[in-house]
Order: sequence, then C-alpha cells, then structure tokens
Amino acid sequence: MLDIRRLHMLKTVATRGSIAAAAQSLALSAGAVSQQLSALRHDVGVDLLRPDGRTVALTEAGRVLLEHADRILAAVEEAECAIAAVKGTVGTTTTLAALPSTVARIVAPALTALGSRHPQLTVTCLVTDQAQLRELTLGTVDVVLGQRYHHLTDATPRGVEVSPLLDDPLLVVTAADQGDERPVALRELATRDLAVPPPTTDCGQAILRACHQAGFTPTPRYVTADIAAQLTLARAGLATALVPRTAIDPTVPGIRTAPIEDRPILRLLFAATRHTETANPTTTAVVAALRTSAGQGLATHLPPA
Repeated sequence: MLDIRRLHMLKTVATRGSIAAAAQSLALSAGAVSQQLSALRHDVGVDLLRPDGRTVALTEAGRVLLEHADRILAAVEEAECAIAAVKGTVGTTTTLAALPSTVARIVAPALTALGSRHPQLTVTCLVTDQAQLRELTLGTVDVVLGQRYHHLTDATPRGVEVSPLLDDPLLVVTAADQGDERPVALRELATRDLAVPPPTTDCGQAILRACHQAGFTPTPRYVTADIAAQLTLARAGLATALVPRTAIDPTVPGIRTAPIEDRPILRLLFAATRHTETANPTTTAVVAALRTSAGQGLATHLPPA
C-alpha cells in the first residue's frame, strides 16, 4: 500500500526541484527524504525521479504517480474537512501566509479578532511576498492573503479557491509640502523621479504596463520592493512613489497622497485556501476575519482614493 507521507514528499520534491530544497521545507534531512523516496520507488518498482543538471525531474512514471498523488492527498484533506465539519468547531492550529504590506491594516486586526472569538486557535503567520500560492498547494500554509494586479493575467493554481477581499488602488505619494491632493494623471509622472518596485515583481510589472498604456516608459530614480523605503524617499522629497493604499499609515506625518485619475492601477487582495467540497471551519473562520478586517480597514483607517 502506498504511504501518504511518501507521496507528499514526492510532490514536494517535484515542486521544489531538488531533494535538498524539499528536505529544508519539510524540516528533515536530505538523507531522510532520499530514504523515503527510495522506499516509494521500491513500492512501485520503477524509477520516479531522474537527475536534471543540479536538480531532479520526474520520470514518466513519476508524473503519472504524482497525478494520482494529488487526488489522493486532496481526498485525505476532504475527509479531514468532513470530520471537522461534523465536529462543528474551529481547530487549534492553522498557518497563514500574508504580504508584508497587509500586516498593519488587515492581518493584525484579523488575528486580534480571531484571538478573542476563538481563543483555542493558534495562527502561525508567515509574512512573505514569495510564492504563497505554491506553499498553499504544498500544504505548508492553510490560508494565503495574496494579491493579483488587474493588469496581469490570473495565474491561480488548480485546486485553489480564491475569495476576493478588496480592490486596493496604488496612490501617488509625495512629500507633504509638494503638490496637492488632486487626482493625478498617470502621464504626469513621466517627468518625475520615481521610487518603484523592480519590474520583476507583480507591482513593478503593473506599473510598467500602465505607464506604457499612458504613452511613456518610466525611468525610475530608485528601485526597491521595500514599501517603507519608498515612503521614506517620498517623505524626504527625493521621489514620487506609487504605493498600495492599504500599505500607507495615514497617521504618519510628512507625506501627501493622491489617486491616479485616468489609469488606476489596482491590486486585488484575496484570501485563498485549498478547494474542498466541505468547508473547513478553521480556514473559514480565518477568511471571515480577514474579510471583516479588510472592510473595516478600508472604511476607517485609509486615506481617500
């Protein structure tokens, strides 16, 4: 009989690209993972992995087994959700992955509310802007607070369920003594010193595409994915920044914000979970808290668009 843990290891190795990377994410030694995969190879009687440069790749048999493993692992999670639904109670542990720019306005209030409503639940929060949905599909996290820019194609993986939270526009941020709060045409930014994320990021790509549609190619003076650094440069009068509204603390002095009037750049903030036919009471509670927090933050804590 196939071992579920070994199937999960095969999926993790295939996704991470190497035994060493898979072992690190599983908090195991590379030797332990290799041993379990060797046992899985013995169980099925055929090679499942092959060397591919410095990484490993699935053989044809490995690809076939992984397709079945995905369905098996999904069925196991479905059974766990069904039992949790019968119990009708929120569990004791779960893991949330969230973008750094959402922590202050959405995540922290949501976790505070969850702590009051479900004191038995411990939420481990992974704050990262890297590949959250991949971690969701691997089971490393249970809920993702992610983003998708409206300029970009939806790339939600199969088996992931997305619940929209809010549209979060980028605002034009300058020093408080520069400009005014009137809406800004994107074309006006063509001659300004900009502080923007690298073009390899989703936000950087969205800004670049919007500027191209407005008829110009931006020439950033400062390139950083660190929103705090962007705001610092804007506050100092060194640059104009384009920053998501939820990432701006309106109580911090020294900055002025204005909306983009003609070609708004929007990111959709969403909560994502693995799709199951039966709702999991724990992840449902987390998503509900995020949705409530997002709505309250939009209404009471953010500068106007």
